[in-house]
Amino acid sequence: MSHQTSLTERGSFAVARCSCGWAGPARRSRDRARADAETHALTLPSPSPPPDPVDA
Repeated sequence: MSHQTSLTERGSFAVARCSCGWAGPARRSRDRARADAETHALTLPSPSPPPDPVDA
């Protein structure tokens, strides 16, 4: 699954959101909300390599 983050504004607050359904806390600082999104992206597990083909 590809993770696409975005910033949503609600009044004077900004919230980082991800396509996986994750949402960070509401922040008054857009920079902090962007940092939340970056931290989320960095803590994702690495994609698994494809399985080895089985010899028949």
